[in-house]
Amino acid sequence: MEPTGLKRRLAAIVAADVAGYTRLMEADEAGTHDAYKTHIDELFRPGATRHHGRIVKSTGDGFLAQFESVVDAVQFAVTVQREMARRNADVPDDRCINFRIGINLGDVIVEDDDIFGDGVNVAARLEALAIPGAICVSGGVFDQVRNKVDIGFENLGPQRVKNIAEPIRAYRVIEQPGAETSIATRWRQLGRRPAFSAAVAVLIIASATAGWQLYPTIVGLIGGDPVESRLIPPPDKASIAVLAFTNMGNDAGQDYFADGISEDIITDLSKLTGLFVIARNSSFSYKGKSVKVQRISRELGVRYVLEGSVRRSADTVRINVQLVDASTGGHLWAERYDRPIGDVFRVQDEISRRVVTALAIKLTARETAELAAADTDNIAAYDAFLQGWSYFRRRTPEDFVKAVENFNKAVMLAPDYGRAYAALAATYLNARTHNWFAVLGLSSRRETMALVRANLDKSKRNPSALMHRVGAQIAYLDRRFDDAVTEAERAIALDPNDAESYARLGMTLVWSGRAANGAAALRRAMRLDPYYPPGYLSRLGVAEFAAGRFAEAARLLERAYKRNPKNFVPLTHLVAAYGHLGRKREADMTLAALNRLRRAAGLDPYSKRLARRLLPYRNAADLDRVIAGLEKAGVP
Repeated sequence: MEPTGLKRRLAAIVAADVAGYTRLMEADEAGTHDAYKTHIDELFRPGATRHHGRIVKSTGDGFLAQFESVVDAVQFAVTVQREMARRNADVPDDRCINFRIGINLGDVIVEDDDIFGDGVNVAARLEALAIPGAICVSGGVFDQVRNKVDIGFENLGPQRVKNIAEPIRAYRVIEQPGAETSIATRWRQLGRRPAFSAAVAVLIIASATAGWQLYPTIVGLIGGDPVESRLIPPPDKASIAVLAFTNMGNDAGQDYFADGISEDIITDLSKLTGLFVIARNSSFSYKGKSVKVQRISRELGVRYVLEGSVRRSADTVRINVQLVDASTGGHLWAERYDRPIGDVFRVQDEISRRVVTALAIKLTARETAELAAADTDNIAAYDAFLQGWSYFRRRTPEDFVKAVENFNKAVMLAPDYGRAYAALAATYLNARTHNWFAVLGLSSRRETMALVRANLDKSKRNPSALMHRVGAQIAYLDRRFDDAVTEAERAIALDPNDAESYARLGMTLVWSGRAANGAAALRRAMRLDPYYPPGYLSRLGVAEFAAGRFAEAARLLERAYKRNPKNFVPLTHLVAAYGHLGRKREADMTLAALNRLRRAAGLDPYSKRLARRLLPYRNAADLDRVIAGLEKAGVP
């Protein structure tokens, strides 16, 4: 029986400790003790007071704090982790003090000035789940603060922890929803130390029911380039990456056919709301590489991987395919299809349905019908489309010429082939944007745009997500933002896992004055396509700028520029962000780089006048925010 006189109350509890404390003390006992005490006295105690809480006790390598409000507790934790990242910036790797923090909302026993009970125990277990620099919260905390704080969360699933009978729901805190770590570059910068800030710490704990473990490994290089990848927990629903099928024939020229089959399976599966499907750009990044499915799973944040091969002859096709559960490495099923070439559509449908069955995905009536529908039943038209799409993806003027030839052949063979017409519209639209219209035998951008609209109209005979995505881009260029949003949303309705449609929607929302919604759509695009192009970073940086978060905007825009130094688009808002932050030296250097790139392109130096003319903000206040930043940066 519980002793009388004990006081109980509901409280938000923060438990923290120093990672690697024993190692730090062995290396420099006095220095570590002094640094720890300085952080507690200068940062954590005053921070707790400012957030209406108190440090209950300090244990030498950590502390326990109590707050009346979970919002205050979370804001305190994020604030101190940000400050610790700043304090560690210039500290040698082997001297960095990094805290792990766990937060719980629960019942505590108050005795004298101390607190006890299960609420405290759960907070301590959450702290143990966090890696250095990270914050883990319980499901109760998440439920209370999810719509009240300007941060994001990653669902880590139910976790079984020591001395707690039932699994606890755990969430990782990230400073913005969908935020990620620059792994290869950042890891080298950190000298392989486990010192990650709250903004970049990545915790990988998959569902306990799947038996996954904490993945400590870090992604290195993909394709020889530093990749801003991340180790991502799988989402709550079934998740899959469809790898590029291997061309097993003797003709390397048939790669387009193998790619097309796997890409169409991605398209079919992407239509299913019950399945999370990684975008083609990311899943194809492993093409030609010998990579274990467990690594692919960790890097893309999915549980299942579909892989296969294609061998095509004149009249037949052999397709081998297997679905792998990356949590075990075991095969859920494998099949070989030896069929006439005309049966390739049926094989694609069978593969998609086997995935649906194996993963126990429930289909709506609409999804069942769409899964059975094909864009065309003409194999020759389909083959021409796949060849055209392969050329289109190479994004050169010469390849665009071949893409148009093949798409025209496809629609000649199948006059109702809606996706081929949409692909023609997309090719002409990109040619207009890049001023490649002369290569296509066209005299002007106006003539090119007329072909875009004509083919888009024909594509409406058989609507596709691509059709609506092109429609969104046209409306965007015309600054018909409401129409652009509608078209992007229609594309997403037809293809709920289409990263490019989310990216288009996100930027349109930002220009429309809905920065928070735009940022959320952009982060969704980045999650669907973990190896996203640099343009996604630029767009997200603009979204953060439009929301008034200049430091985060600068961080993202810097990364976008580093990934593509020839693109001056990120630099316009980066100069303005530096202006608002008072970082005059960086602003001057960035403006100089921007103007060098503009001169190389035959353009005038950047100015506030140009910004007013070129930036398509709907709301004057959003544009004025940019102009004010440029003024502070000294832009004429």
